[in-house]
Amino acid sequence: MTLSRRASLFLLAFAVWTWVIWPNFLRNIWNDPRSWADGGGPTSFFTVHLLLVLASLAFGTVIGVMGWRGWRAARARSRD
Repeated sequence: MTLSRRASLFLLAFAVWTWVIWPNFLRNIWNDPRSWADGGGPTSFFTVHLLLVLASLAFGTVIGVMGWRGWRAARARSRD
């Protein structure tokens, strides 16, 4: 499958957006009082949101790699 430059740019933009938004979300969850039990340990609220952030960052990274490879391939095709 070949990606167009436009599709590759969309995937790259999605990856950048993911890496801008989700760390900020994690910081907000970290500071939320519902995230920590009285003993100082993480609550299930925090654990679920941490897993959500990690999954989203993993997907964002994979999508970014696909976009980057598509962009490089489109650039190589345009040179030929």
